[in-house]
Amino acid sequence: MATRRDSNDTDKSTDNTTDKARTAAKTATKAASGTAAKAESAGAKAGRAAESAGSGAARAATGAGETAGRAALNTGAALNTAREGVTTAATQVASVATTAWTVLKNRKLVAAGATAGATALTVASYAAGRRAERSNQGPLTRLTGGRV
Repeated sequence: MATRRDSNDTDKSTDNTTDKARTAAKTATKAASGTAAKAESAGAKAGRAAESAGSGAARAATGAGETAGRAALNTGAALNTAREGVTTAATQVASVATTAWTVLKNRKLVAAGATAGATALTVASYAAGRRAERSNQGPLTRLTGGRV
């Protein structure tokens, strides 16, 4: 009987060990599948983050290119405006220089014309003043200031 018991105990311990191994295998399988699911989820999140970063970088590069293009256009417009300003200033300087040279070349005529103009103005104002002083009133009216 002792032999049977020993053999039953051995069978029970073998069954018990097998059950424990199966339970451990099931637990390990569940843990591995949970870990695999979490790893897959983390991988998907990492993929989405990489995709988002890539599209963000593409948008940033596109924006930088557009900004550089606008800056080039603005610089071209500024240079064109500066060129027009320099051309206008040069034209005005040339016009003033031509006028100055003409005056200098004909300085005697300019001086004679200015003198004649000043003389004509003086004569005209003297004549106008003398004309305004002349009165159509008699001596008595002039003496009383026109009150009689």
